[in-house]
Amino acid sequence: MAHTCEYPRPALTVDCVVFGFDGTGLQVLAIRRGIEPFLGSWALPGGFVRMDEDLESAARRELEEETGLRDVFLEQLYTFGAPDRDPRGRVVSVAWFALVRPDRHPAKGDTDASDATWFEVGRLPALAFDHDLILRAALDRLRGKIRYQPVGFELLPKRFTLTQLQDLYEAILGRPVDKRNFRKKLLAFDFLVPLDEFTGGAHRPARLHRFDRRKYDAHLKRGFLFEL
Repeated sequence: MAHTCEYPRPALTVDCVVFGFDGTGLQVLAIRRGIEPFLGSWALPGGFVRMDEDLESAARRELEEETGLRDVFLEQLYTFGAPDRDPRGRVVSVAWFALVRPDRHPAKGDTDASDATWFEVGRLPALAFDHDLILRAALDRLRGKIRYQPVGFELLPKRFTLTQLQDLYEAILGRPVDKRNFRKKLLAFDFLVPLDEFTGGAHRPARLHRFDRRKYDAHLKRGFLFEL
C-alpha cells in the first residue's frame, strides 16, 4: 500500500516588470510597499498566487490591484527560487514582463502599494527582495526580443515617426544605432505602413507610420523571420 508523504510547500508569487517609453527613455514601473516586509521600499508589482487561479491570471490581477494597469502585453519571463529571496519564508516567484505606454496607463498605487511611479531604468532606486535581479533579467530579455520580434510597437503610439521608432530602439538597447541601416531594414518590411500624414510644428514635417499587425501575423504563418 502506498504511503502519502507530507512535503514542505513553498509559497508561490508572481512579480511583474512593466516597461514603458515616454519618447526619450525606457521606463519601468515600481510600487512603494505599503506592508511588511520592506515597508516603504520600492519594489516590482506582484503578490501571492491564489489557489483557484493560473499564473497569468494572478499576474494580471496583481497588476490591476496594485497599479491600475489592465489589458496590457504580458509575457512570462523566468522563475526565481533562491531559498533566501523572501524573509517571510520559502517563496518561489514566477516573473513576467509587460510593455505599455505610460501616457495611456497612468500609474496609481492601490491595495498593498502605497504609491506607484514610473522611473527611468537607469535612475531606479534599489528594489526590495531580489527584484533588481528580476529587472536585469527582464531587460536582457527585452533587448534580445526586439531584434527578432516587433514587440517595440507596444510602446509607441499607433501613429509614429521613424525617428520615434529609432529613439525607442536606442533607449532599449542603451546605445545608438546606425540611422541609415536601421531605416533601410525597417522600410523593407511591408507591415510598417507609411501614412499620408505628417507631424506638425516648427520643425521639418516627418511622415507618420503605423504597424500592421495582420500583415505581420500573415508573414509569420509563412515562416517569416523578423530580424534587425
